[in-house]
Amino acid sequence: MEARAVARHIRIAPRKVRIVVDLIRGKQVGEAFAILKHTPKVASEVVEKVLQSAVANAEHNYDLNVDNLIVSQVFVDQGPTLKRIHPRSRGQAFKILKRSSHVTVVVKER
Repeated sequence: MEARAVARHIRIAPRKVRIVVDLIRGKQVGEAFAILKHTPKVASEVVEKVLQSAVANAEHNYDLNVDNLIVSQVFVDQGPTLKRIHPRSRGQAFKILKRSSHVTVVVKER
C-alpha cells in the first residue's frame, strides 16, 4: 500500500529541486524530515510540505503506521515555463525563462 502527494506549479527550477529530492529518496520518513529541516535550500521547505501531505494521506486514507513509512519514490517534473523578455543593448531582446516544477512524493510501508 502506498500513498502519494503532488505539489504542482512550484516556482523553483526543477534542477534546483532535484538536488534536495535526491537527499531523501529511500530514507525513513523521520530521517527525511530531519534532513530537510537542516538543508539550507529554498526547495527543502516545499519538499517537506509535500512529504507531510503524503504522510498524512497514508495515515488518514490507508491507516498506515507512520513509524514504518519510507520514501519509496520522489521525483520532480518540469512544469510550465513563463517566458519574459529583458531588453539588451542595440535594441535586442534577451529571453528569461522562469521555470516551474511538479513535485511528487510516494511513501509506503516498510
